[in-house]
Amino acid sequence: MNTTTTGRRLFPGAAPADAAAYFRARLAFHTDVSDVAAALSAGGEPGFVVVDSRSTESWEQGHIPGAVHLPTARIAERAEHLLDRSVPVVTYCWGPGCDGATRAALALAELGYQVKEMLGGFEYWVREGLAYDTPRGGGRRPADPLTSPVHTDDCGR
Repeated sequence: MNTTTTGRRLFPGAAPADAAAYFRARLAFHTDVSDVAAALSAGGEPGFVVVDSRSTESWEQGHIPGAVHLPTARIAERAEHLLDRSVPVVTYCWGPGCDGATRAALALAELGYQVKEMLGGFEYWVREGLAYDTPRGGGRRPADPLTSPVHTDDCGR
């Protein structure tokens, strides 16, 4: 029997085949900050476009270099003018406590775009020490050792 340290019972795990199908599906719908950053810095076309779904005020506080600013509320009216349906989209918002990227991904998928959500959002982009842009120029903060690998770019993959 699986128990926690407080003695509560844990729910049983899924069958291995079901678990594999679930986690494979998650990878089809989600990506993370490290993978997006690696693809963007590899040179050449990354094969996707990054969409910041936050407000203009949030965008101006900082955003991923090269991202397209498309607030969720404006996707229906602006997506076709800013995005190519043949290019996959990666959405992001503030961070893990915000579902704005999920809402943007849903809106884009309903319009026929292939889309993934970037887990961690702008918060983890900055916490991993990655460069960001603002109207006043670029910025970069030291990586937070609690959220990014120390002395390596590899988190164990």
